[in-house]
Amino acid sequence: MSQSNAFAIEVQGRTAGIVVAERGGYTFFASDWTFRDLDRRVFRYVDQAERAAQQLLTRRPDTPRH
Repeated sequence: MSQSNAFAIEVQGRTAGIVVAERGGYTFFASDWTFRDLDRRVFRYVDQAERAAQQLLTRRPDTPRH
């Protein structure tokens, strides 16, 4: 069985982007413009990218919440 090297990041039912495993961590690629500040950032762990996306969404007052 092989390990996956890409993971989708979802926040409140929205696909924020994907993270791709690379040497030294996971690079975030935003698929929703709301998460553009995270685009190409490198995170050590997948859950760190998920938390960053969640924090970004909750601090944006102009973002509709579902």
